[in-house]
This record gives sequence, C-alpha cells and structure tokens, in this order.
Amino acid sequence: MPGAVETPEVDTREAPAARPSAPTGDAPQHEPKRVEVTDEAAALIEHLRGLHGDLMFHQSGGCCDGSSPMCYPDGEFKVGGSDVHLGEVADCPFYMGAAQFELWKHTRLILDVVDGRGGGFSLEAPEGKRFLIRSEVMDDGERQRMDTACPVTRMGSQD
Repeated sequence: MPGAVETPEVDTREAPAARPSAPTGDAPQHEPKRVEVTDEAAALIEHLRGLHGDLMFHQSGGCCDGSSPMCYPDGEFKVGGSDVHLGEVADCPFYMGAAQFELWKHTRLILDVVDGRGGGFSLEAPEGKRFLIRSEVMDDGERQRMDTACPVTRMGSQD
C-alpha cells in the first residue's frame, strides 16, 4: 500500500546473560581479586584436577589460540620474565604475558566456561567445553584499590 510504514520485526527472545553466574565465594566480596571464577568454571576445574592433578592457567595473548585462557597441568607451561602472576583461581595460579597485562590492567577478569571446543592444548577441550574470559572495567578508585591489594608479580626465568 503506498505511503504505508512498515513495522520492523522485533526479536522478543531474552538476551543471554553477559555473565552466566556470579563469581564463587572464594573470598569476601570486599576483597578485590584480579581474576575471579564462576561456579561453572570452578566445577570444571575440580573435574580436571581429578583427572590431571594440580593445574595452572595462562591467558593466551593471541596468535593460534586467540585470546583464550589456557589450562595446563601445573608446571607444564613454562612461565618466564615476560609473564606476570595475577593471582589464583580455584587454587590454581593464573598468569598472563606482561605486555598483554599492560593493555588489560584496568579490567577485572572473570574466568568462565561455555559449551564448545576451543583451540590449542587446553585441558578442557576433550570435555566439550572451553574456558573464556569475561571482563569488567574498573574505575580509577577500584583500580587503585586493586593495585594496592593485589600487586602483580613479574615472573623470573623458570629455566
């Protein structure tokens, strides 16, 4: 009909949650942590620990694995002077390249897990799951509190 205005189709489905679950209660809410973990990720970590023993994480800086958190048996990935220790998630050390941390230092990282296979050698791949990082930008006050409460440790050579 001439002059009629078409009404666009509206998607009324509920949008997926940006963060499927809240971080676990590893620490009181007032204690800042650079890296937190969702309940689902913590459960997968426990499952993987039962299969592989102590674990560690390294936040991949790109290239082959995109920008994925990689889970390895503790000590399997060699950290060195170009890496920083950001803290612990579910009693596992969490590392990131120092250059990448400089770009991400204004964010709080949240280790989560979703269905699907990621790339690389991360231990969760055979489980049909993949770890991923969600982030929350910190304001200047939060960042100052985080820098004071959670100093980042630059790693020495592990050779």
